[in-house]
Amino acid sequence: MKPPSRFGCLVLALAVLLWGCERPTLAAGPDLKKAQITVLYDAFGKTRAMKKDWGYAVLIEYRGKRILFDTGNNADIFAHNVKTKGIELTQLDFVVVSHRHGDHTSGLNHLLRVNASVPIYAPKENFGVFGAALPGTFYKRQESLPPEMRYFDGKPPETIRFGTPWPQGNFTLVAKTTEVVPGFHLILLKGLWGVDLEVMELSLAIDTPEGTVLVIGCGHPTVEKLVEAAKAAIHKPIHLVMGGMHLLPAKDEEIQRIATALHDKWKVAWIAPGHCTGEAGFAILKQTFGDRYVYAGLGSSVALGPTVKSVAEAGQAQTQALVEDDLAGYRHLWRAASSQNLSSWPKRGTVGE
Repeated sequence: MKPPSRFGCLVLALAVLLWGCERPTLAAGPDLKKAQITVLYDAFGKTRAMKKDWGYAVLIEYRGKRILFDTGNNADIFAHNVKTKGIELTQLDFVVVSHRHGDHTSGLNHLLRVNASVPIYAPKENFGVFGAALPGTFYKRQESLPPEMRYFDGKPPETIRFGTPWPQGNFTLVAKTTEVVPGFHLILLKGLWGVDLEVMELSLAIDTPEGTVLVIGCGHPTVEKLVEAAKAAIHKPIHLVMGGMHLLPAKDEEIQRIATALHDKWKVAWIAPGHCTGEAGFAILKQTFGDRYVYAGLGSSVALGPTVKSVAEAGQAQTQALVEDDLAGYRHLWRAASSQNLSSWPKRGTVGE
């Protein structure tokens, strides 16, 4: 067989090149190896590019899932921090809103502008801010009244629906602890401590080979009760607890009791406190957990695995404890929050329902 000429080889090579250029580009699949939680909203951190504010939001990347947990206190700040970290809110699998308080929900206004169809899990409440429904028989009737003095002229609908500030949101209201996708459990408990004692709160418990990773928004039901519920849901040791632990109103002796219980009784392997844990809480938990305390300031990513570690924002040194600059900013934002009546929180209630 006569070998092809140089011109024939050139034509063949060009055809192969053009065919390769015209082939459709395959969309990148989920990164199954990525296992980290990135802090997008909090009042302390070493980052210079992101804006600190009172509130909480994290992005969880695990087992190919991308989950936004809470949305912070201000939609513009949330949008800025998300953009700074290069997070694509259009690529989320689902969102968890821990509870109805504004420092966890306000970023929904930005989220729904860019991704209105994303599934959002929120706690179910009778008159919840995320929307609700009650049977038309929920109120007592007074048949002797004339129609103009009766609700719905005395002919109420079978179901009365209550609105939400985010009517475009794709909300699923969670009424009990449930596994929403394999390995991801939403823990629902009633808040027992804080301004709003009847608040329902969701936490996220993730089943990992090392044990349960528990992400908490504010810890109104108490961190001990949440740890107990997570162990009951997954039946594994608690590998990591991360998030707000609501220790701000507690005296040092009570914080120490809780820290010791988490370490000794509940055998929590690693702890990464943030948000409303408080400065005293940071210090006492650091002292109690030692090198098992993981720094989780704004902009940091907490890498999951047998050893949990904090990866600082690009260009910043890895940090394992709060430094004075962190504390100064945290104090300033806490004073601002206190001026909005958060400082009037009552004393801690009894653990349990």
